[in-house]
Amino acid sequence: MERRQFLKTVGGTAAVSAAVLTGCGEVKRPGASPPPRTPDDIPKDKMTYRVHPRSGDKVSLLGFGCMRFPFLPVGAGGGEELIDQDAVNEMIDYALDHGVNYFDSSPVYCRGLSERATGIALSRHKRDKFFVSTKLSNMSQGARSREASIAMYRNSFKQLQVDYIDYYLVHSVANYEIFKQRYLDNGMLDFLLAEREAGRIRHFGWSFHGEKEFFDWTLTPECGVDWDFVLIQLNYLDWRHATGRNVNAEYLYGELQKRNIPAMVMEPLLGGRLARTNYKAQGMLKQAEPEKSAASWALRFAGSPPGVLTVLSGMTYLEHLKDNLRTYCPLNPLSGSEYKLLEEVARVILDFQTINCTECNYCMPCPYGLDIPGIIMHYNRCLNEGNFPNVNDEENYQRARRAFLIGYDRAIPKLRQAAMCTKCNLCHPECPQFIRISDEMEKIDQFVEKLRKEK
Repeated sequence: MERRQFLKTVGGTAAVSAAVLTGCGEVKRPGASPPPRTPDDIPKDKMTYRVHPRSGDKVSLLGFGCMRFPFLPVGAGGGEELIDQDAVNEMIDYALDHGVNYFDSSPVYCRGLSERATGIALSRHKRDKFFVSTKLSNMSQGARSREASIAMYRNSFKQLQVDYIDYYLVHSVANYEIFKQRYLDNGMLDFLLAEREAGRIRHFGWSFHGEKEFFDWTLTPECGVDWDFVLIQLNYLDWRHATGRNVNAEYLYGELQKRNIPAMVMEPLLGGRLARTNYKAQGMLKQAEPEKSAASWALRFAGSPPGVLTVLSGMTYLEHLKDNLRTYCPLNPLSGSEYKLLEEVARVILDFQTINCTECNYCMPCPYGLDIPGIIMHYNRCLNEGNFPNVNDEENYQRARRAFLIGYDRAIPKLRQAAMCTKCNLCHPECPQFIRISDEMEKIDQFVEKLRKEK
């Protein structure tokens, strides 16, 4: 589908048209204005639930990922960055009122502020109304000692204001060497297993970003852990087309199913990429379901496998939550023809060669001040929306060139742009998508400089 045809197809859908016609000139960051309010037309008693096969927990299929909370405008906290607690309270209240009962945080989410904000919001409700999940996120060298790791673990209880954690994970493990350094050499794996035995951890699992061989090893008796669940990256792009060192979700899910281990899902929208697909992919989805959002297709895919216990979605605004609730209250599982459509859409997305960033912010802060996620977001958005300077399309080249440069300078301050990258590579080991960030910064900077010279 050509871009002109796409715009005609979606022209009658105001919300989608607005998203497309905004162009690539503006990148929404935490603290930006929320989307317009939509009607509260979501039933309160239609949430789809899945049951944990071991404990019998009845878990909402939509899990609230507490990693993208909104921040107050810069300066509102007197120079200190602050989460908008009122907005978080409103979202969590609304989620609970509409059947969501699983809330997932981490000591490193939202620049270290997520657990506290989550705890404040949840403490206003009865403890038996929700399941709380968090992680031992001892990724940095300074957090890997036994003392520092135990301190992080105990601080999670304090911040979340709970005396037990329903679902606790060892966080973002890629290979055996990392697992050994963070959990074996310091005795933390044995410590956490003892905490599960004592009941302070009800379910023990881990989140996977990495090597297939390591994933396979964790499921063997040699690993020595009877996992209660595993958190995997599952979406219609990664199902069969995982990039970098990531592993196809179809394989990961299948291996867990063989062992009756529930799968928890992260990145169902790939950090929003599958909610902001390119114009060709958008057109395909709108032709099939004109009134459905691109995000709803991705969420339906993630929730359709019966062995998925919950699908975590990081939500910044109430409207994001509402859109997700419409998908899961109740879930309408994908049909065979819809699976085939999403496989076709996945191939179209791959053809656009966007950078596989999920905006998780693990690469931040950059010691040299770059806004790495913002830079990549702008680049991807222009490519997806067809507002990308293409020398093979002279008619629109100058328009797209100006739009790209103006949008880049508006979205990213000069001192935070890709040109400032020193190739220190400190961000590389932090990226769960294994992006060679410095290489991408160099590519984007060279592209920007080429456009600037073509006056």
